[in-house]
Amino acid sequence: MKISHHTSTLLALLTLLTLNSCSSTNYLTLSVDEPAPVYVPSYIKKAGVVDRSLPSENNKIQDNIDKILSAEGKNLDKEGADYAAKALTDALSNNYRFSEIRLISDVNLRSPGQGIYPAPIPWDQVTAICNANQVDALFVLCFYDTDTRVDYAAIPVEITTPLGFKVPAIEQQATCNTLIKTGWRIYDPSNRIILDEYQITDNIVTTGRGINPMKAYEAIAGRKEAVLQASRQIGQNYADRILPYRIRVRRTYYVRGSNNFTIAKRRAQTGNWDGAAELWKKEVNSSKQKIAGRATYNIAIISEINGDLDAAIDWASKSYTDYNNKLALSYLNILKNRKRKNEQLKNQQQ
Repeated sequence: MKISHHTSTLLALLTLLTLNSCSSTNYLTLSVDEPAPVYVPSYIKKAGVVDRSLPSENNKIQDNIDKILSAEGKNLDKEGADYAAKALTDALSNNYRFSEIRLISDVNLRSPGQGIYPAPIPWDQVTAICNANQVDALFVLCFYDTDTRVDYAAIPVEITTPLGFKVPAIEQQATCNTLIKTGWRIYDPSNRIILDEYQITDNIVTTGRGINPMKAYEAIAGRKEAVLQASRQIGQNYADRILPYRIRVRRTYYVRGSNNFTIAKRRAQTGNWDGAAELWKKEVNSSKQKIAGRATYNIAIISEINGDLDAAIDWASKSYTDYNNKLALSYLNILKNRKRKNEQLKNQQQ
């Protein structure tokens, strides 16, 4: 018998729905805290933010030539760097991790310009800056550079004459691609360690049109504002490397095995996790190994939801060792990894 394409598609959909409805597991999501990508010791409570991105006197001529060749706006790099440093300062100030963040602007530090990392600041100078400003560490914007490429294209258009006639013409379109390059370092003077060295880049594209290439370039509106907004975001993004954050994770739990599992599934679907746990606990001593293993595993899930990682590890370990529940072994590794990260969080937050 020949089956039509419509019928085969319907059968495939019904098969998929049947398999999903018969699945022995469901998923849940929960929020977990993650330690910051960059470890900043807990004794660093006050920090200073320093912008050393301005080019040194020896590099000013070359930097100015580079600005002309790359079509940079007047003072765009300086203003963009200000936005990035201020955004980092604000983001760190608004977090409980630090007691005080200072934007330090009265130090004479320079960079080679053109997006090149300068040599590290001598430690005696780092210590002197920290002591003068009563901070424990320095967060330094080492360089800030914008490179802009302008591409022109001729676009066929129609122009209406004063008499109302439409005539073909050519309009120039200018496209500006502005690459923002920044480099950051964190100095810990107590241990004389650079805690982090990291580059962040972003690309801004703006367009304009005019009757000739120069007019097309002049018509580009909002380029400077777009660059400054992107610079602010870069500063905020760097703060994210220093601060703990929260993510959503997915966990698998069992919903089939006995009548208690069926009822517990409905309770879980309504958010009554405590009610579901009551039924799962009734099955942890089931004479059926498979059911006991699943129930023990689910109690581990409940323990994690309730914030008791030690209990979750114990239950997951029991599910695997006593009942050979393979899912429990992978979950056990997840829990152990999360516990290690929680220890890092405690160290960062002390």
